[in-house]
Amino acid sequence: MRILGIDPGTGICGFGVIEVRRGKPVMIDAGVITTPPHTPLPERLEDIYNSLHEVIKLDKPDVVAIEKLFFMQNITTGISVAEARGVCVLVAKQSGLPIYEYSPNEIKKSMTGYGHAEKKQIQEMVKLHLGLDAVPKPDDAADALAAAIVHSFMHRDR
Repeated sequence: MRILGIDPGTGICGFGVIEVRRGKPVMIDAGVITTPPHTPLPERLEDIYNSLHEVIKLDKPDVVAIEKLFFMQNITTGISVAEARGVCVLVAKQSGLPIYEYSPNEIKKSMTGYGHAEKKQIQEMVKLHLGLDAVPKPDDAADALAAAIVHSFMHRDR
């Protein structure tokens, strides 16, 4: 099973693709889609759409695991991130991929055993589970890989 994990964002949208081989996750691809801060939002969303479509075309995932949004203090930022997340869901749906959603706390708890783990702990667990020499950079790519790894845990028997 090949899983595309997504950490949605408007300025930086993380993605990570893993493949489960003999029950163990292996990293295939990871990175970020960045959009310039002063570009109008519709253009940024189009960039995310096109870039994520390319990732799906190149990496050929079987499913998508995307992080749910959590309540944000800055409502303006929250709305734009929600719009970026919507674009990510749309690309996955149009590509015919099943979509699974995980809250930040679910991801943290599954990765570390603690639902309020810090970012650094998640990154170290991503490194450990994937057998990498270093923590994947940038953070958004590591977060996307964590979503994909959590999906592999939740669907081991399938």
